[in-house]
Amino acid sequence: MLAVLAGCSDPATGQPDWMANLDDTRMIAELSLPGTHDSGARFDLTQGLAKCQDLTIAEQLAAGVRFFDLRCRHVQDQFLIYHGGVDQNQTFDEVLATMYAFLDAHPHEVILASVKEEAVPTLDTRSFEATFQSYIAQDPARWTLAPTPPRLGDVRGTLVLLRRFDATASPLGIDATQWADNATFTISDAHLRIEDEYVVTSNDLKWTAIANLLAEAAAGDPATWMLTYTSGYQMISGLPNITLVSDDINVRLDAFLADPAHAHAHLGTLAMDFVTAERVEAIVAANAP
Repeated sequence: MLAVLAGCSDPATGQPDWMANLDDTRMIAELSLPGTHDSGARFDLTQGLAKCQDLTIAEQLAAGVRFFDLRCRHVQDQFLIYHGGVDQNQTFDEVLATMYAFLDAHPHEVILASVKEEAVPTLDTRSFEATFQSYIAQDPARWTLAPTPPRLGDVRGTLVLLRRFDATASPLGIDATQWADNATFTISDAHLRIEDEYVVTSNDLKWTAIANLLAEAAAGDPATWMLTYTSGYQMISGLPNITLVSDDINVRLDAFLADPAHAHAHLGTLAMDFVTAERVEAIVAANAP
């Protein structure tokens, strides 16, 4: 736990309190938010297959990341963090302990948590939803389960749920179960507009998809949550390779963020592979005072 707290509370490591000075009336969807794709994926079986991040969850939080893509395998009525079939050596309990400790130290911040079932469930006696509800029940005040993107002032100090698993309870967070596969799409009821074109045949085409949604965010309705996944993979020797995409796309993204033409443009939320503190800082800077 000491390591968790140290990783979350040292201002020298990034921007742990960047939301504190933002007006309470601003909508979450109105902000430019740094995020990570497969936020807990730091381990690989073979290079490029599963690892998506160098920074731990605690390090991402301290750097200023506020959107987390959490992929949970349901095993013996608990959640383990996986990417595909690759165990990421971390439990959901550990992720929540890290996030709760961070919010205790930085109560004006908000964490947006996308939760998705990953891999094959094993030896469970209940549904994925029931196990998730058991985590919520441990400390319900920590969570915001509203069905649409909220105002910042209403959710400070909490985790806002983006739900990517089926549920019978309603509302249980922002319902993103209509997530389209490998597409740019809209979920109207949840006020979501998403680019997640992850099967990449050409980095040029992937960048076009990213740039198109960033342009929509700059010009669009601030009540619609624009969520751009800059992540993806290309196939090589019969296996998906993440870094063939991220090495190129991150260079393009850095150039985009450094372009004065995009200063203070609304970016929406960017879910990135191999996030860096410098890239987070550039996204945070896009938020006008």
